Amino acid sequence: MVSPDPGLSSRSRFGYGLVLVRRSRTRRASPGGPGVVTTGRKGLAPLGKGRRHVLHGVVLLALVASTFAYTDAHKSVTIDYDGTVKTVTAYGSTVEDVLGYHRIAVRPDDLVQPGLSSAAVDGGEVVVRSSRAVTVEIDGQELTFPTTAHTVGELLAALGPRGDGALASASRSSPLGRDPVRVSTLKTVQVVVDGSVVPLRTTEATVRGLLEDVGITLGPDDRTSVPLGAAAVDGMVVMISRGDTGSDTVTEVIPFKTQRIESADLPQGYEIVRTAGVPGESVTTYSVRTLAGAEVERTVLSRKVTREPVDEVVVVGTMDVSQVDVDPGSARAIGKALAAERGWGDDQFVCLDKLWTKESNWRWNAENPSSGAYGIPQSLPGSKMATAGADWQTNPTTQIQWGLGYIAGRYGTPCNAWNHSMEKGWY
Repeated sequence: MVSPDPGLSSRSRFGYGLVLVRRSRTRRASPGGPGVVTTGRKGLAPLGKGRRHVLHGVVLLALVASTFAYTDAHKSVTIDYDGTVKTVTAYGSTVEDVLGYHRIAVRPDDLVQPGLSSAAVDGGEVVVRSSRAVTVEIDGQELTFPTTAHTVGELLAALGPRGDGALASASRSSPLGRDPVRVSTLKTVQVVVDGSVVPLRTTEATVRGLLEDVGITLGPDDRTSVPLGAAAVDGMVVMISRGDTGSDTVTEVIPFKTQRIESADLPQGYEIVRTAGVPGESVTTYSVRTLAGAEVERTVLSRKVTREPVDEVVVVGTMDVSQVDVDPGSARAIGKALAAERGWGDDQFVCLDKLWTKESNWRWNAENPSSGAYGIPQSLPGSKMATAGADWQTNPTTQIQWGLGYIAGRYGTPCNAWNHSMEKGWY
């Protein structure tokens, strides 16, 4: 993907094309007397010894200046172009110069880190993720849009909160573009049933799947306000009308309660559903009194709970992300920069920081003697990280790149991984 170094064969060694020309001179007697030398060309004044020294100095300064200019422009840079990593020789003062030298064209929607106008640093790294148009079905709606994501997991991460916990028809490690991908995002649907309004969080793609997932039973004469096969959309309201079966015994929904727990382990504005709410069910027998065929009184004779509701537990973050201080050049700083390349901002980095501080304290040589987990992300076994680079045992950047890919593929975002770690003790 990256063109080889063309060398200096077609360029001046110093980059300026400076050419020194020495003209031959003929010594002959001057009309002015012995000891005076002329060049043999009319109209030129004699060149004294002092002037020759001045000219010699000017030439030397030009050579030195051009040498410094060449040295400043010549760099060794690692270019990561859509996952293909090569260390190349490059010339130029900015990232744009370096990419242009290797004929890497950057389009407006492409991701370049650092930015095109940033200074190119000798020994530095430039990451380029080329964008392309992909067609994905999200919550039943087919969308075509440009993205720098190359896998299903990267696409879900780019969706932000909508992609957290989303379900896809392909694994998160699958490349985009080969097969159609259907994504069902996490959404809240209000279900109005049996006199209650039940808020349900779901990744189910249809209304039927939503009701079946939470166990809301529909009788043969019950009706819903939207078709059961309709796509479940965030903010949707589904009304269930119970049909008259001629029986005084009916099955009813018991709404669940929602508990909100504040946590300083999550950034402000971020919420995680630790326990999904599940409505319960009861079977109720009524005594019904009618007058002229119309019901005028209904009295509960008995009620049996057939399934207890499960309360929803929501963890609400209170941490101020501006308080996170990262030492420049440290492994944490590298982790923050590489996470930003995946579209994960400060809120997600807070979760990543807590996760890997707990796992390894960001030490590249951290090793668990009992399990054999190794490195900053505590890969088990550590050799898994070889897929990110042969230097996985000693290079924190290689370990971080592997760890971020693992989190994206298994949990979608660092905050999802941190939440799992808080619940289970591992991730």
